[in-house]
Amino acid sequence: MKFFVDTAEIDQIRELNDLGMVDGVTTNPSLIKKSGRDIIEVTKEICAMVSGPVSAEVTSTDADTMIAEGRKLVEIAPNIAVKVPLTWDGLKACKTLSSEGHMVNVTLCFSANQALLAAKAGASFISPFIGRLDDINLDGLELIENIRTIYDNYGFDTEILAASVRTTNHVSECALIGADVVTAPPAVIKSLANHPLTDKGLAAFMADIADTGQKIL
Repeated sequence: MKFFVDTAEIDQIRELNDLGMVDGVTTNPSLIKKSGRDIIEVTKEICAMVSGPVSAEVTSTDADTMIAEGRKLVEIAPNIAVKVPLTWDGLKACKTLSSEGHMVNVTLCFSANQALLAAKAGASFISPFIGRLDDINLDGLELIENIRTIYDNYGFDTEILAASVRTTNHVSECALIGADVVTAPPAVIKSLANHPLTDKGLAAFMADIADTGQKIL
């Protein structure tokens, strides 16, 4: 499973990228606002650092303007994936941009039917939002499973990019289901390394070697 990091913070991307933990990056208007950076400037910087897809989201809601914005965004770098919302206009933009050979990430997906439409419109990625479904007492992971089944049934090439990932359990469950990609904040990705038994075992090892008075360096 590929890891995309969901942030526009350059230092956080660099740290994970240096460890080989970044296969791509996803951004959105809220993350751009949080970064305090110009959308074109920061996206260009991210694309220069990361070799995989970098999702840059359009800032309009009508198809014609989304298409125009998408064409401008793909001029930034060849690894840009234009991010459009899962609306009827977004699907129109997806069809046009994907037909022109551009990667398109269709975002804000909350149903299997929406994911089916995105695949038929030529989406490179579909972004179902796990956490936001959990917030309203629906099973976000069940949506990932349903999309996986539908895509496998019909051989769609669209990659399932699990989004709104908030917990380490979300990541492991998505991997078990067979999501192609998970995008998560840096803190969630880093927390995958944590386990209380690892901490307990390491503390015991350090105590024992300290008792011997030995050091390697």
